[in-house]
Amino acid sequence: MKISFAHMGNTYIAISGALKVLGAEFIIPPFTTKKTMNLGSQHSPEVVCLPYKLVMGNYLEAIEAGAEAFLMIDSLGTCRLGEYSQSSKNAMKDMGHDIEFISLDVYKGKAFELYSGFRRATGNGNPVDLIKAINILLIKIDIIDNLDEAYSYYRARETQKGSAKKAFNEGLKLIDAAMTPKECQKALNKGLELLKKVSIDENKNVLHIDITGEIFVVLDQFSNMDIEDELGRMGAHVHRKIKLSNWSNAFLKPSLFKLRETHEDKIKKLAKEFIKRDVGGDAIESIGDAVSAGNKKSDGVIHLLPFTCMPEIVSQNIMHNISKEKNIPVLSLILDEFSGKAGFITRLEAFVDLAERRKKTRGAN
Repeated sequence: MKISFAHMGNTYIAISGALKVLGAEFIIPPFTTKKTMNLGSQHSPEVVCLPYKLVMGNYLEAIEAGAEAFLMIDSLGTCRLGEYSQSSKNAMKDMGHDIEFISLDVYKGKAFELYSGFRRATGNGNPVDLIKAINILLIKIDIIDNLDEAYSYYRARETQKGSAKKAFNEGLKLIDAAMTPKECQKALNKGLELLKKVSIDENKNVLHIDITGEIFVVLDQFSNMDIEDELGRMGAHVHRKIKLSNWSNAFLKPSLFKLRETHEDKIKKLAKEFIKRDVGGDAIESIGDAVSAGNKKSDGVIHLLPFTCMPEIVSQNIMHNISKEKNIPVLSLILDEFSGKAGFITRLEAFVDLAERRKKTRGAN
């Protein structure tokens, strides 16, 4: 089968890497655009969240490119993610597309679900190949996040705008081409070297802004309108707290390999001060990340959430209390297909101005 999958930031690099190891024929959908969003919205329920509409758009564009089956993460619980596969499948059937969905309930079966899912999708039942593929997937997830963290540092301090992004993109290409763990490490080292060559002002007094929220809109540059690059342009060092590697470490890696407390474990402890139970999605993580930012005396928190996402609506309402008790500014940005870039940038600029004034006042005191 010609396998495809939806975009979510740079995750396509890790997924395609695993499929390459297995010798699978796969199709990477076109990068998400306004056309993708419009296409997905036409065939989605009106009140469903933005991630579903973008995933649907990715699927439809992949079908146009010849895709015959889709890999899809599935889940139980209160997040609508668990309904994505079946809802998408029903919509495809109504449109006359006979597409197979290979759902991976990693919350239930962890790495074993990946093992059986990749075997079914690719037809490669060789245990050694499957273990290598999963290993490459997890390694690439980790090193992409490592490169991303370094990029955030250089982007906020670069003397020539755009130079850090150019180096970062070159690093991503190297990681994409790597096929073994050794090649992945070499690619990361080379990517970091490229970033170190970027001319920066090491003494620049930058703002430190934490970003948290629903994982899809936090990771996906199209959904969040390149918020990290926009903040970097404004001179802010962005600390993205929701990372794919945090999720993979918590849900995909066996407990045997967890040598220290995971990010999720730490954040859940912090969140208990403001919420007593999990309400689904990434709500607890959002709350815990905001509390952590307040404890660290960060300059501000930006909370990203899709319109109609019930777990994040709960966390949004709790953010007011966190902001007051931890004395930290919090900006919640709700994203949907009607979000405009101009208004979005205006709100970011106002928030950055507020954070700068607050930082100067705090420094004076």
